[in-house]
Amino acid sequence: MSTQLNDNSGLQARIVVVDLEELPRRWGWLLALGILMLVAGSIGLYMTVAVTLVTVLFYGALIMAGGILTLIQSVRDREEKWHGRLGHVLLALLYLLAGVFIMINPVAASAALTLILGALFMAMGILRMTYGFRCRKKGWKWLAPVLIGLVDVIFALVIAFSWPVSGLWVIGLFVSIELLMNGWLLTFTALAARRLAREQEKG
Repeated sequence: MSTQLNDNSGLQARIVVVDLEELPRRWGWLLALGILMLVAGSIGLYMTVAVTLVTVLFYGALIMAGGILTLIQSVRDREEKWHGRLGHVLLALLYLLAGVFIMINPVAASAALTLILGALFMAMGILRMTYGFRCRKKGWKWLAPVLIGLVDVIFALVIAFSWPVSGLWVIGLFVSIELLMNGWLLTFTALAARRLAREQEKG
């Protein structure tokens, strides 16, 4: 009987080690990031229009910055063939025009970006559901990522059917919800890593 208990204890220790390798070891930063996302997502639910405009303007600023950097690179790069430099210049101008359009008219840009956001939610949902089914095959906890992936897919369908009327607020709403979901996932992952680390120390 004692041998069997020792074998079982050793088996449990090996399982703890294997599970711990699948989780991040520095769970403190992960927990802090999860809590930060939860706070930001909760505030965003009450400021959906502001979050939408900030997201669109931030995206426009990123595009403009990319256009400026591409233009500087094309000027500084000593390209011997003109068509090579011409392609970089045209790409930089396209970035700049798109960024200026977004900064000038963020409301119209939000309607266009709503479709992109819907596609992103659809892709994230499919990836999360696929990850959940892979966890199920390995005997891990799989229900949470599958359910969250299903919610992402539903959000994508809602975005598609509500476009373009709700383009002003839907981006801020779904960005806030995504922050909340990622915050919960990071928090649960950090707590699981802490629990397994303490079990390994006791073992």
